[in-house]
Amino acid sequence: FASYYGDHMVLQKEPAGAVVWGYGEPGATVTVVLSEDSGLIVMKKTVRVKGPSGTWTTVLDPMDRGGPYALTAGQGSENVTLRDVYFGDVWLCSGQSNMAMTVLQIANATRELADAARYPYVRVFAVAPARSDVELEDLERIDLPWSIPTAENLGHGNFTYFSAVCWLLGRYLYEALGYPVGLVEAAWGGTPIEAWSSRRALRACGLPEDAGRRGLRGSPFWAAFALPLRALLLELQLAFCTPLSPALASGISQHRRLSGPQTPSVLWNAMIHPLLNMTLQGVAWYQGEANTFLHTDLYNCTFPALIADWRRAFHAGSAGQTQPLLPFGFVQLSTYRRQSPDDSFARLRWHQTADLGVVPNARMPGTFMAVAMDLCDERSPYGSIHPRDKQNVAHRLQLGARAVAYGEKDLVFQGPYPTRAVLEVTRGLLNLTYSQELVCRQRDTRAFEVCCSTPCGWLPAPVVAVGSRTVTLALAGCGTLVLALRYAWAEWPCEYQSCALYNTRGLPAPPFL
Repeated sequence: FASYYGDHMVLQKEPAGAVVWGYGEPGATVTVVLSEDSGLIVMKKTVRVKGPSGTWTTVLDPMDRGGPYALTAGQGSENVTLRDVYFGDVWLCSGQSNMAMTVLQIANATRELADAARYPYVRVFAVAPARSDVELEDLERIDLPWSIPTAENLGHGNFTYFSAVCWLLGRYLYEALGYPVGLVEAAWGGTPIEAWSSRRALRACGLPEDAGRRGLRGSPFWAAFALPLRALLLELQLAFCTPLSPALASGISQHRRLSGPQTPSVLWNAMIHPLLNMTLQGVAWYQGEANTFLHTDLYNCTFPALIADWRRAFHAGSAGQTQPLLPFGFVQLSTYRRQSPDDSFARLRWHQTADLGVVPNARMPGTFMAVAMDLCDERSPYGSIHPRDKQNVAHRLQLGARAVAYGEKDLVFQGPYPTRAVLEVTRGLLNLTYSQELVCRQRDTRAFEVCCSTPCGWLPAPVVAVGSRTVTLALAGCGTLVLALRYAWAEWPCEYQSCALYNTRGLPAPPFL
Protein backbone atom coordinates (compact mmCIF):
# COMPACT_ATOMS: atom_id res chain seq x y z
CA PHE A 1 0.00 0.00 0.00
CA ALA A 2 1.03 3.62 -0.49
CA SER A 3 2.32 5.34 2.64
CA TYR A 4 -1.00 7.09 3.35
CA TYR A 5 -2.77 3.82 4.16
CA GLY A 6 -2.54 2.04 7.50
CA ASP A 7 -4.24 0.29 10.38
CA HIS A 8 -6.99 2.37 12.06
CA MET A 9 -7.60 4.50 8.96
CA VAL A 10 -10.90 5.97 7.84
CA LEU A 11 -11.85 5.66 4.16
CA GLN A 12 -14.53 7.80 2.54
CA LYS A 13 -18.01 6.29 2.80
CA GLU A 14 -20.82 6.27 0.23
CA PRO A 15 -21.99 7.75 -2.07
CA ALA A 16 -18.34 7.94 -3.18
CA GLY A 17 -16.02 4.99 -3.57
CA ALA A 18 -12.73 5.01 -1.67
CA VAL A 19 -9.60 4.90 -3.83
CA VAL A 20 -6.90 2.43 -2.78
CA TRP A 21 -3.47 2.27 -4.37
CA GLY A 22 -0.02 0.82 -3.82
CA TYR A 23 3.05 -0.78 -5.35
CA GLY A 24 3.85 -4.08 -7.03
CA GLU A 25 5.82 -5.80 -9.77
CA PRO A 26 5.02 -4.20 -13.15
CA GLY A 27 2.59 -6.41 -15.03
CA ALA A 28 1.68 -8.48 -11.97
CA THR A 29 -1.90 -8.89 -10.73
CA VAL A 30 -2.89 -7.52 -7.32
CA THR A 31 -6.01 -8.73 -5.52
CA VAL A 32 -7.60 -6.33 -3.04
CA VAL A 33 -10.02 -7.84 -0.53
CA LEU A 34 -12.23 -6.04 1.99
CA SER A 35 -13.50 -8.33 4.73
CA GLU A 36 -15.29 -8.17 8.03
CA ASP A 37 -13.59 -9.07 11.30
CA SER A 38 -15.25 -12.48 11.08
CA GLY A 39 -13.42 -13.12 7.81
CA LEU A 40 -16.53 -12.70 5.66
CA ILE A 41 -15.46 -11.18 2.34
CA VAL A 42 -17.36 -8.01 1.51
CA MET A 43 -15.75 -7.30 -1.86
CA LYS A 44 -12.82 -8.37 -4.02
CA LYS A 45 -11.06 -6.29 -6.69
CA THR A 46 -8.38 -7.42 -9.16
CA VAL A 47 -6.04 -4.90 -10.74
CA ARG A 48 -2.87 -5.03 -12.83
CA VAL A 49 0.31 -3.21 -11.75
CA LYS A 50 1.23 -0.49 -14.25
CA GLY A 51 4.72 -0.16 -15.63
CA PRO A 52 7.11 1.52 -15.38
CA SER A 53 5.70 3.24 -12.26
CA GLY A 54 5.09 -0.07 -10.52
CA THR A 55 1.80 1.20 -9.07
CA TRP A 56 -1.77 -0.12 -8.99
CA THR A 57 -5.01 1.68 -8.23
CA THR A 58 -8.56 0.49 -7.61
CA VAL A 59 -11.81 2.08 -6.49
CA LEU A 60 -13.77 0.24 -3.83
CA ASP A 61 -17.53 -0.06 -4.18
CA PRO A 62 -19.28 2.64 -2.13
CA MET A 63 -19.55 1.48 1.48
CA ASP A 64 -21.97 2.47 4.19
CA ARG A 65 -20.50 4.09 7.29
CA GLY A 66 -19.04 1.84 9.95
CA GLY A 67 -16.56 -0.98 10.52
CA PRO A 68 -14.20 -2.44 11.53
CA TYR A 69 -12.93 -4.06 8.36
CA ALA A 70 -9.68 -5.63 7.18
CA LEU A 71 -8.21 -4.52 3.85
CA THR A 72 -5.78 -6.92 2.18
CA ALA A 73 -3.67 -6.45 -0.94
CA GLY A 74 -2.02 -9.57 -2.34
CA GLN A 75 0.38 -10.31 -5.19
CA GLY A 76 1.22 -13.97 -5.64
CA SER A 77 2.08 -15.38 -2.23
CA GLU A 78 2.70 -11.93 -0.68
CA ASN A 79 -0.08 -10.25 1.30
CA VAL A 80 -0.34 -7.05 3.31
CA THR A 81 -3.36 -6.57 5.60
CA LEU A 82 -4.57 -3.35 7.19
CA ARG A 83 -6.85 -3.80 10.18
CA ASP A 84 -9.38 -1.76 12.15
CA VAL A 85 -10.43 0.13 9.01
CA TYR A 86 -13.61 2.22 9.12
CA PHE A 87 -15.72 4.05 6.57
CA GLY A 88 -16.85 7.58 7.30
CA ASP A 89 -15.97 11.09 6.14
CA VAL A 90 -12.39 12.17 5.43
CA TRP A 91 -11.34 15.81 5.88
CA LEU A 92 -8.00 17.34 4.86
CA CYS A 93 -6.71 20.19 7.07
CA SER A 94 -3.98 22.45 5.71
CA GLY A 95 -2.36 25.85 6.15
CA GLN A 96 0.28 27.52 8.28
CA SER A 97 1.04 27.82 12.00
CA ASN A 98 -2.50 28.49 13.28
CA MET A 99 -3.50 25.20 11.68
CA ALA A 100 -0.34 23.53 12.98
CA MET A 101 -0.97 24.60 16.62
CA THR A 102 -1.59 21.40 18.54
CA VAL A 103 -4.22 20.54 21.15
CA LEU A 104 -1.44 20.91 23.75
CA GLN A 105 -1.23 24.67 23.00
CA ILE A 106 -4.84 25.78 23.17
CA ALA A 107 -7.17 27.03 25.90
CA ASN A 108 -8.27 24.28 28.31
CA ALA A 109 -5.64 21.97 26.81
CA THR A 110 -5.57 19.60 29.79
CA ARG A 111 -9.28 18.90 29.56
CA GLU A 112 -9.24 18.67 25.76
CA LEU A 113 -6.42 16.12 25.86
CA ALA A 114 -8.14 14.10 28.56
CA ASP A 115 -11.29 13.99 26.41
CA ALA A 116 -9.42 12.33 23.52
CA ALA A 117 -10.23 8.83 24.74
CA ARG A 118 -13.96 9.53 24.35
CA TYR A 119 -13.61 9.76 20.56
CA PRO A 120 -12.09 6.49 19.27
CA TYR A 121 -13.91 6.84 15.94
CA VAL A 122 -12.31 10.17 15.07
CA ARG A 123 -9.04 8.96 13.54
CA VAL A 124 -6.00 11.17 12.89
CA PHE A 125 -3.10 11.19 10.40
CA ALA A 126 -0.36 13.83 10.08
CA VAL A 127 1.83 14.46 7.04
CA ALA A 128 5.39 15.43 7.99
CA PRO A 129 6.60 18.85 6.79
CA ALA A 130 8.41 18.33 3.49
CA ARG A 131 9.17 20.26 0.34
CA SER A 132 10.06 19.29 -3.20
CA ASP A 133 10.84 21.04 -6.47
CA VAL A 134 8.87 18.39 -8.37
CA GLU A 135 5.48 16.83 -7.81
CA LEU A 136 5.81 13.66 -5.72
CA GLU A 137 3.53 10.64 -6.13
CA ASP A 138 3.85 9.46 -2.52
CA LEU A 139 4.67 11.05 0.83
CA GLU A 140 8.34 11.14 1.78
CA ARG A 141 7.67 11.15 5.52
CA ILE A 142 4.77 10.81 7.94
CA ASP A 143 4.66 12.44 11.37
CA LEU A 144 1.72 10.40 12.65
CA PRO A 145 0.37 7.28 10.91
CA TRP A 146 -3.36 6.63 11.18
CA SER A 147 -4.09 6.52 14.90
CA ILE A 148 -6.84 6.37 17.47
CA PRO A 149 -6.64 9.70 19.36
CA THR A 150 -4.74 9.86 22.65
CA ALA A 151 -3.44 12.71 24.79
CA GLU A 152 0.04 11.93 23.48
CA ASN A 153 -0.69 12.02 19.77
CA LEU A 154 -2.99 15.05 19.98
CA GLY A 155 -0.48 17.02 22.02
CA HIS A 156 2.85 15.74 20.79
CA GLY A 157 4.50 19.18 21.09
CA ASN A 158 4.21 22.77 19.92
CA PHE A 159 3.35 23.22 16.24
CA THR A 160 3.86 19.52 15.47
CA TYR A 161 0.81 17.26 15.71
CA PHE A 162 -2.03 17.08 16.04
CA SER A 163 -3.72 20.23 14.72
CA ALA A 164 -6.17 21.60 17.30
CA VAL A 165 -8.43 23.24 14.70
CA CYS A 166 -8.52 20.02 12.68
CA TRP A 167 -9.15 17.82 15.73
CA LEU A 168 -11.91 20.01 17.15
CA LEU A 169 -13.59 20.35 13.76
CA GLY A 170 -13.56 16.57 13.37
CA ARG A 171 -14.77 16.01 16.91
CA TYR A 172 -17.65 18.47 16.55
CA LEU A 173 -18.61 16.91 13.20
CA TYR A 174 -18.54 13.44 14.77
CA GLU A 175 -20.86 14.65 17.53
CA ALA A 176 -23.26 16.03 14.91
CA LEU A 177 -23.02 13.13 12.43
CA GLY A 178 -22.63 10.13 14.71
CA TYR A 179 -20.28 8.17 12.44
CA PRO A 180 -16.47 7.89 11.91
CA VAL A 181 -14.44 10.89 10.79
CA GLY A 182 -10.90 10.70 9.41
CA LEU A 183 -8.65 13.76 9.73
CA VAL A 184 -5.51 14.36 7.65
CA GLU A 185 -3.23 17.21 8.71
CA ALA A 186 -0.79 18.78 6.21
CA ALA A 187 0.39 22.13 7.62
CA TRP A 188 3.62 24.13 7.96
CA GLY A 189 4.07 27.37 9.90
CA GLY A 190 5.15 30.60 8.24
CA THR A 191 4.25 29.50 4.73
CA PRO A 192 2.54 31.63 2.04
CA ILE A 193 -0.25 30.42 -0.21
CA GLU A 194 2.18 30.32 -3.16
CA ALA A 195 4.00 27.37 -1.55
CA TRP A 196 0.72 25.40 -1.40
CA SER A 197 -0.24 26.29 -4.99
CA SER A 198 0.57 24.26 -8.07
CA ARG A 199 2.42 25.95 -10.92
CA ARG A 200 -0.85 25.76 -12.83
CA ALA A 201 -2.65 27.77 -10.14
CA LEU A 202 0.16 30.34 -9.96
CA ARG A 203 0.01 30.86 -13.72
CA ALA A 204 -3.73 31.55 -13.42
CA CYS A 205 -2.87 34.63 -11.35
CA GLY A 206 0.02 35.78 -13.51
CA LEU A 207 2.76 34.66 -11.13
CA PRO A 208 5.98 33.29 -12.63
CA GLU A 209 6.52 29.62 -11.84
CA ASP A 210 10.15 30.11 -10.83
CA ALA A 211 9.48 33.10 -8.58
CA GLY A 212 11.75 32.99 -5.58
CA ARG A 213 14.05 30.38 -7.09
CA ARG A 214 16.21 32.92 -8.89
CA GLY A 215 17.91 36.08 -7.72
CA LEU A 216 15.38 38.90 -7.79
CA ARG A 217 17.39 41.74 -6.28
CA GLY A 218 16.94 44.80 -8.44
CA SER A 219 14.32 43.17 -10.68
CA PRO A 220 10.67 44.28 -10.85
CA PHE A 221 9.75 41.19 -8.87
CA TRP A 222 12.14 41.83 -5.96
CA ALA A 223 9.74 43.80 -3.75
CA ALA A 224 6.95 41.35 -4.41
CA PHE A 225 8.98 38.21 -3.77
CA ALA A 226 11.22 39.25 -0.88
CA LEU A 227 10.75 36.78 1.97
CA PRO A 228 7.45 37.80 3.56
CA LEU A 229 7.92 39.67 6.82
CA ARG A 230 4.97 37.94 8.39
CA ALA A 231 6.37 34.50 7.59
CA LEU A 232 9.67 35.48 9.14
CA LEU A 233 7.91 36.86 12.19
CA LEU A 234 6.06 33.59 12.56
CA GLU A 235 9.25 31.58 12.33
CA LEU A 236 10.93 33.73 14.96
CA GLN A 237 7.89 33.77 17.22
CA LEU A 238 7.80 29.99 17.05
CA ALA A 239 11.38 29.95 18.24
CA PHE A 240 11.27 32.73 20.84
CA CYS A 241 7.55 33.28 21.54
CA THR A 242 8.09 37.03 21.36
CA PRO A 243 7.33 39.58 18.65
CA LEU A 244 10.20 40.87 16.54
CA SER A 245 10.28 44.60 15.94
CA PRO A 246 8.89 45.43 12.49
CA ALA A 247 11.99 47.54 11.72
CA LEU A 248 14.34 44.63 12.40
CA ALA A 249 12.14 42.17 10.53
CA SER A 250 11.95 44.52 7.56
CA GLY A 251 15.72 44.82 7.52
CA ILE A 252 16.10 41.06 7.52
CA SER A 253 13.49 40.56 4.81
CA GLN A 254 15.34 42.94 2.47
CA HIS A 255 18.32 40.61 2.41
CA ARG A 256 16.57 37.32 1.82
CA ARG A 257 14.47 35.89 -0.93
CA LEU A 258 11.90 33.14 -0.90
CA SER A 259 13.53 29.91 0.14
CA GLY A 260 12.79 26.63 1.86
CA PRO A 261 9.09 26.09 2.58
CA GLN A 262 8.22 29.58 1.30
CA THR A 263 9.27 28.72 -2.26
CA PRO A 264 6.34 28.59 -4.71
CA SER A 265 4.77 25.13 -5.19
CA VAL A 266 7.18 23.18 -2.96
CA LEU A 267 4.53 22.21 -0.39
CA TRP A 268 1.96 21.43 -3.05
CA ASN A 269 4.55 19.14 -4.60
CA ALA A 270 5.54 17.28 -1.42
CA MET A 271 2.53 17.44 0.93
CA ILE A 272 -0.62 17.77 -1.20
CA HIS A 273 0.12 16.14 -4.58
CA PRO A 274 0.83 12.74 -2.94
CA LEU A 275 -2.68 12.81 -1.41
CA LEU A 276 -4.61 13.42 -4.64
CA ASN A 277 -5.72 9.78 -4.94
CA MET A 278 -7.64 10.09 -1.66
CA THR A 279 -11.40 10.35 -1.75
CA LEU A 280 -12.29 13.37 0.37
CA GLN A 281 -15.42 14.82 1.95
CA GLY A 282 -13.95 18.30 2.47
CA VAL A 283 -11.01 20.61 3.17
CA ALA A 284 -10.35 22.98 6.07
CA TRP A 285 -7.79 25.77 5.52
CA TYR A 286 -6.18 28.22 7.98
CA GLN A 287 -3.56 30.32 6.21
CA GLY A 288 -2.92 33.91 5.23
CA GLU A 289 -0.73 35.59 7.83
CA ALA A 290 2.36 35.07 5.65
CA ASN A 291 0.57 36.78 2.76
CA THR A 292 0.01 40.01 4.66
CA PHE A 293 3.49 40.88 3.34
CA LEU A 294 3.60 38.82 0.16
CA HIS A 295 1.22 39.45 -2.72
CA THR A 296 -1.44 40.65 -0.28
CA ASP A 297 -3.55 42.20 -3.02
CA LEU A 298 -3.25 39.14 -5.25
CA TYR A 299 -4.85 36.91 -2.61
CA ASN A 300 -8.26 37.63 -4.15
CA CYS A 301 -6.92 35.64 -7.11
CA THR A 302 -4.47 33.17 -5.55
CA PHE A 303 -6.95 31.86 -2.97
CA PRO A 304 -9.88 31.19 -5.34
CA ALA A 305 -7.33 29.76 -7.81
CA LEU A 306 -5.94 27.37 -5.18
CA ILE A 307 -9.45 26.21 -4.27
CA ALA A 308 -10.42 25.60 -7.90
CA ASP A 309 -7.10 23.87 -8.63
CA TRP A 310 -7.28 21.57 -5.60
CA ARG A 311 -10.83 20.65 -6.55
CA ARG A 312 -9.85 19.73 -10.11
CA ALA A 313 -6.81 17.80 -8.90
CA PHE A 314 -8.57 15.80 -6.16
CA HIS A 315 -11.49 15.00 -8.46
CA ALA A 316 -9.15 13.75 -11.20
CA GLY A 317 -6.77 11.98 -8.82
CA SER A 318 -9.60 10.02 -7.20
CA ALA A 319 -10.99 8.83 -10.55
CA GLY A 320 -13.95 11.17 -10.11
CA GLN A 321 -14.85 9.97 -6.60
CA THR A 322 -14.07 13.23 -4.78
CA GLN A 323 -16.87 15.57 -5.83
CA PRO A 324 -15.97 18.35 -8.32
CA LEU A 325 -17.25 21.06 -5.95
CA LEU A 326 -15.27 19.73 -2.98
CA PRO A 327 -16.50 21.64 0.12
CA PHE A 328 -13.77 24.03 1.20
CA GLY A 329 -13.87 25.77 4.59
CA PHE A 330 -11.41 28.35 5.85
CA VAL A 331 -10.66 30.60 8.81
CA GLN A 332 -10.61 34.32 8.19
CA LEU A 333 -7.51 35.89 9.76
CA SER A 334 -7.61 36.67 13.46
CA THR A 335 -5.46 39.49 14.91
CA TYR A 336 -1.81 40.35 15.47
CA ARG A 337 -0.87 43.81 16.83
CA ARG A 338 -3.13 46.14 18.79
CA GLN A 339 -3.19 49.77 17.54
CA SER A 340 -1.31 48.88 14.38
CA PRO A 341 -1.88 51.40 11.56
CA ASP A 342 -1.13 48.69 8.99
CA ASP A 343 -4.20 47.52 7.06
CA SER A 344 -2.67 44.43 5.43
CA PHE A 345 -4.59 42.09 7.77
CA ALA A 346 -7.84 43.89 6.93
CA ARG A 347 -7.11 43.73 3.21
CA LEU A 348 -6.26 40.07 3.37
CA ARG A 349 -9.46 39.25 5.29
CA TRP A 350 -11.40 40.98 2.52
CA HIS A 351 -9.43 39.16 -0.20
CA GLN A 352 -10.12 35.83 1.53
CA THR A 353 -13.72 36.32 0.37
CA ALA A 354 -12.65 37.33 -3.18
CA ASP A 355 -13.63 40.91 -2.20
CA LEU A 356 -17.29 40.01 -1.69
CA GLY A 357 -17.39 39.89 2.10
CA VAL A 358 -19.29 36.65 2.62
CA VAL A 359 -19.06 33.11 1.29
CA PRO A 360 -20.24 31.08 -0.49
CA ASN A 361 -20.41 33.54 -3.37
CA ALA A 362 -20.24 33.51 -7.17
CA ARG A 363 -16.42 33.47 -7.22
CA MET A 364 -16.13 30.98 -4.34
CA PRO A 365 -19.00 28.48 -4.55
CA GLY A 366 -19.12 25.59 -2.11
CA THR A 367 -17.02 27.43 0.50
CA PHE A 368 -17.63 28.42 4.12
CA MET A 369 -15.77 30.74 6.50
CA ALA A 370 -15.15 31.04 10.23
CA VAL A 371 -14.71 34.69 11.25
CA ALA A 372 -11.95 34.94 13.90
CA MET A 373 -11.16 38.65 14.23
CA ASP A 374 -12.90 38.72 17.65
CA LEU A 375 -10.86 35.83 19.09
CA CYS A 376 -7.75 37.89 19.84
CA ASP A 377 -5.24 36.76 22.47
CA GLU A 378 -2.63 39.38 23.36
CA ARG A 379 -1.18 37.21 26.13
CA SER A 380 -0.73 34.05 24.11
CA PRO A 381 2.64 32.50 25.07
CA TYR A 382 3.07 31.66 21.38
CA GLY A 383 2.75 35.29 20.29
CA SER A 384 -0.45 37.26 19.74
CA ILE A 385 -0.58 36.03 16.15
CA HIS A 386 -1.38 32.57 17.60
CA PRO A 387 -4.62 32.91 19.64
CA ARG A 388 -5.37 29.99 21.92
CA ASP A 389 -9.17 29.93 21.50
CA LYS A 390 -9.42 27.32 18.78
CA GLN A 391 -12.70 25.95 20.14
CA ASN A 392 -14.72 28.89 18.79
CA VAL A 393 -12.80 28.74 15.51
CA ALA A 394 -13.70 25.06 15.08
CA HIS A 395 -17.28 25.61 16.24
CA ARG A 396 -17.81 28.28 13.59
CA LEU A 397 -16.14 26.07 10.97
CA GLN A 398 -18.33 23.07 11.74
CA LEU A 399 -21.47 25.18 11.45
CA GLY A 400 -20.35 26.11 7.93
CA ALA A 401 -19.45 22.50 7.16
CA ARG A 402 -22.86 21.26 8.27
CA ALA A 403 -24.62 23.88 6.13
CA VAL A 404 -22.44 23.76 3.00
CA ALA A 405 -20.87 20.28 2.96
CA TYR A 406 -23.82 18.39 4.46
CA GLY A 407 -26.72 20.56 3.29
CA GLU A 408 -28.25 21.03 6.72
CA LYS A 409 -31.25 23.29 6.16
CA ASP A 410 -32.10 26.40 8.22
CA LEU A 411 -28.78 26.26 10.07
CA VAL A 412 -27.40 29.72 10.84
CA PHE A 413 -23.70 29.42 10.03
CA GLN A 414 -22.54 33.00 9.44
CA GLY A 415 -22.96 36.41 10.99
CA PRO A 416 -25.09 39.33 9.77
CA TYR A 417 -24.13 41.20 6.62
CA PRO A 418 -25.49 44.50 5.23
CA THR A 419 -27.88 44.14 2.32
CA ARG A 420 -28.88 47.79 1.81
CA ALA A 421 -27.60 51.30 2.55
CA VAL A 422 -29.75 54.45 2.40
CA LEU A 423 -28.30 57.96 2.79
CA GLU A 424 -30.36 60.59 4.61
CA VAL A 425 -28.60 63.68 3.32
CA THR A 426 -30.57 66.28 5.26
CA ARG A 427 -29.96 64.58 8.61
CA GLY A 428 -26.39 63.47 7.85
CA LEU A 429 -27.21 59.80 8.50
CA LEU A 430 -26.55 56.50 6.78
CA ASN A 431 -29.03 53.68 7.43
CA LEU A 432 -27.81 50.10 6.95
CA THR A 433 -30.12 47.12 6.71
CA TYR A 434 -28.67 43.74 7.74
CA SER A 435 -29.49 40.17 6.74
CA GLN A 436 -30.15 38.99 10.29
CA GLU A 437 -31.33 40.20 13.67
CA LEU A 438 -28.54 42.17 15.35
CA VAL A 439 -26.97 42.19 18.78
CA CYS A 440 -24.78 45.24 19.47
CA ARG A 441 -22.03 44.33 21.94
CA GLN A 442 -19.87 47.44 21.57
CA ARG A 443 -20.59 51.03 20.51
CA ASP A 444 -17.09 51.43 19.06
CA THR A 445 -16.80 54.86 17.42
CA ARG A 446 -14.30 53.53 14.86
CA ALA A 447 -16.07 50.27 13.97
CA PHE A 448 -17.56 51.99 10.90
CA GLU A 449 -15.64 54.45 8.74
CA VAL A 450 -16.64 56.45 5.68
CA CYS A 451 -14.70 57.85 2.76
CA CYS A 452 -15.87 61.25 1.55
CA SER A 453 -13.09 62.31 -0.80
CA THR A 454 -10.58 61.10 -3.37
CA PRO A 455 -8.08 59.83 -2.33
CA CYS A 456 -9.87 58.43 0.70
CA GLY A 457 -9.41 60.06 4.04
CA TRP A 458 -11.31 57.65 6.26
CA LEU A 459 -13.46 59.26 8.95
CA PRO A 460 -15.26 57.59 11.87
CA ALA A 461 -19.00 57.05 11.37
CA PRO A 462 -20.32 56.61 14.93
CA VAL A 463 -23.29 54.31 15.54
CA VAL A 464 -26.23 56.42 16.71
CA ALA A 465 -28.90 53.71 16.74
CA VAL A 466 -29.22 49.94 16.39
CA GLY A 467 -32.58 48.39 15.52
CA SER A 468 -33.61 44.78 15.09
CA ARG A 469 -31.91 44.60 11.69
CA THR A 470 -30.73 48.18 11.15
CA VAL A 471 -27.77 50.33 12.07
CA THR A 472 -27.81 54.12 11.78
CA LEU A 473 -24.47 55.92 11.37
CA ALA A 474 -23.67 59.60 11.81
CA LEU A 475 -21.77 61.17 8.93
CA ALA A 476 -20.45 64.28 10.65
CA GLY A 477 -17.96 66.05 8.40
CA CYS A 478 -18.84 64.02 5.34
CA GLY A 479 -21.35 66.32 3.70
CA THR A 480 -23.51 64.86 0.97
CA LEU A 481 -20.89 62.71 -0.70
CA VAL A 482 -20.18 59.22 0.63
CA LEU A 483 -17.84 57.27 -1.66
CA ALA A 484 -17.19 54.21 0.48
CA LEU A 485 -17.99 52.55 3.79
CA ARG A 486 -16.00 49.98 5.74
CA TYR A 487 -16.47 47.98 8.94
CA ALA A 488 -13.90 46.44 11.31
CA TRP A 489 -11.10 47.48 8.97
CA ALA A 490 -8.09 47.09 11.28
CA GLU A 491 -5.42 44.59 12.23
CA TRP A 492 -6.98 44.38 15.73
CA PRO A 493 -10.57 45.57 15.20
CA CYS A 494 -12.05 44.68 18.60
CA GLU A 495 -11.48 42.99 21.94
CA TYR A 496 -12.19 39.33 22.70
CA GLN A 497 -15.73 38.46 21.59
CA SER A 498 -16.57 42.17 21.73
CA CYS A 499 -16.85 43.39 18.16
CA ALA A 500 -19.66 45.81 17.47
CA LEU A 501 -22.18 43.52 15.80
CA TYR A 502 -23.22 39.87 16.20
CA ASN A 503 -26.31 37.84 15.45
CA THR A 504 -28.48 36.25 18.13
CA ARG A 505 -26.41 33.01 17.85
CA GLY A 506 -23.22 34.83 18.82
CA LEU A 507 -21.67 34.84 15.34
CA PRO A 508 -19.85 38.10 14.50
CA ALA A 509 -20.63 40.29 11.53
CA PRO A 510 -17.69 39.91 9.11
CA PRO A 511 -15.63 42.93 8.03
CA PHE A 512 -16.49 44.63 4.76
CA LEU A 513 -15.44 47.39 2.41
